[in-house]
Amino acid sequence: MNHTCIILGAGTMQKPAILAARELGFFVIALDANPRAEAVPLADRFVGIDIKDAEAVRDFALAARRGSSLPDLPAGELGAVFTAGTDFSASVSLACEACGLPGHSFEAALNASDKVRMRRCFQAARAPSPKFLELDFSGKGPVPQGLPPGFQLPLVVKPVDNMGARGCRMVRTPEELEGALADAAANSRTGRVILEEYMEGPEFSIDALVHQGTLTICGFADRHIFFPPYFVEMGHTMPSRLSPEGALPLIHAFAKGVFSLGLTCGAAKGDVKLTPRGPMIGEIAARLSGGYMSGWTYPLASGLNLTKEALRIAAGQPPADMEHRRVPLPSAPGVPLRLYDVPCTAVSAERAWISVPGVITETLGLDEARRIPGVTGLFLRASGGDGVVFPRNNVQKCGNVIALGKDHAQAIDAAERAVGAVVLRLEPGNPDTGAFLRGKDGAPEQGFPPPAFAVPPEVLGALPEETALIPAGAPAAESLPASLAPFLDSPRDWNCRTLRQTLARFDSLRPDHPPLGARAFWLACIRGGIQGALALADEG
Repeated sequence: MNHTCIILGAGTMQKPAILAARELGFFVIALDANPRAEAVPLADRFVGIDIKDAEAVRDFALAARRGSSLPDLPAGELGAVFTAGTDFSASVSLACEACGLPGHSFEAALNASDKVRMRRCFQAARAPSPKFLELDFSGKGPVPQGLPPGFQLPLVVKPVDNMGARGCRMVRTPEELEGALADAAANSRTGRVILEEYMEGPEFSIDALVHQGTLTICGFADRHIFFPPYFVEMGHTMPSRLSPEGALPLIHAFAKGVFSLGLTCGAAKGDVKLTPRGPMIGEIAARLSGGYMSGWTYPLASGLNLTKEALRIAAGQPPADMEHRRVPLPSAPGVPLRLYDVPCTAVSAERAWISVPGVITETLGLDEARRIPGVTGLFLRASGGDGVVFPRNNVQKCGNVIALGKDHAQAIDAAERAVGAVVLRLEPGNPDTGAFLRGKDGAPEQGFPPPAFAVPPEVLGALPEETALIPAGAPAAESLPASLAPFLDSPRDWNCRTLRQTLARFDSLRPDHPPLGARAFWLACIRGGIQGALALADEG
């Protein structure tokens, strides 16, 4: 095959697509506004185009089809336009329609990109989803004040046109509403915001391919969401611990949502919840998932290169590997799609590590993490010199690890041990770090950010007096206050470390620490984990 394939995006999440396209024999052109994006060197050609500009992408694709977009293109026609893990499936569909290539219709892609259009489609088809209201902050009309009639707290506010949980948060009190709406509007390209009922219950991610009247599930994972009022995904586990019987109603709800959006040819990615009222659809996108699921954890757990199968559909070819391996599922009532599943044969777990606010000076423990049996990949998203914050969305995390195991316990243990091995050391004396450790960082959200170790208030009250000291070079573990002894092995902090492990790590990294105020040290440790302990010691 000597056809050309255009991939939208050249970041980490697009690496599997670029590599799969090259394996299929395509000449790969990557489009991205960032010429320094990670996957740029993997493409045959890079072109600097802002992929949210759907018309620019369409015009480039049309020129590529004519062979006039770039000099020295190989002989052959434009074979596919594709993306994964981006917001811009509508750009893909517009280009595919203009060039006569297989893909979801442009209207269907818009349905799956704009959360208001999406909810209206679900509503019309009676696909289970929360009650919603659109609010326009673009200046085109009045903005309602206070809690809208017919809605009860808690609610969820999000921009209609963004991903990665940017601008998305729960509203728990009337006082939180104004700030949440302003944040969502600031994260919307159009200034439009959607207000929804909050859905209580565990959340799951689904990847699927739609092809010739069939919907094939290619990944059903548990999502691990933390830090209310925000929705930060700290990892996922593939496959879900749900039984096949327990997963089927969620798959049926997803299939109804896919059909209601008009998705007919290509990828579909959904987030669904199992609420007390039954399955409810969070969102459905017209693309493969990001977050290391479609390109990493599912291929590891199943042995199927999902991205390659999706590219085959985009190129008008049958997804032969998928079709050979899939098994039928019971059909969803009222949905004229034949349902299938490609089951997993192993378990893969992805976990993230995060940081307290500050500036990273060094990243420790990466080699130790890589040596843990079962760990297959580490991805650094922040390193030396980078400013970091406690995450309010999924793009503010600092790194990710992926592990493979024969069962859930083995995969999860490997992933969490690897996360716990990584330590982000912060520059001493940073005012943002100090404010966080003192609990005076100005965060207006009640209960956010949480402490590294959740201990009862009376435990904090029993810590040593301000004048007490931990002598220079004395092992911190030997200075443990009696009030903290019951909490040495539970709970664990955000990065999967116990207090016992945190103290052992501190003693190995700072055996030469100066004299430390005992109360300040233990408060910094409880509030900020190993980062807090090191930050206090490094200041001296």
